[in-house]
Amino acid sequence: MNETLRKLDNSTWIGLGIGLLIPAILGAIAWYIIHHVSALAKADLLYIGCIAINAYTMQYFFKYNKENIGRGILAATFVCAFMFFAYKVF
Repeated sequence: MNETLRKLDNSTWIGLGIGLLIPAILGAIAWYIIHHVSALAKADLLYIGCIAINAYTMQYFFKYNKENIGRGILAATFVCAFMFFAYKVF
């Protein structure tokens, strides 16, 4: 897997795509769990966990000197956090 990630171009757009795709997949799983497990009906903080995974992913790319991908993931994290904030407020 490391070889596949090292072959990625160091592009902010790739990081933005990765940073939006991972929380979207995990958010869909969290949405399914929240709506099908009655004990977790009010567990909206599972969505925060989906966004927090980006911090680990970003650190992983910074470790392999893919700074622009990490910056794209950081930008996507802010977008996801704003969407969660809008979801909770409105």
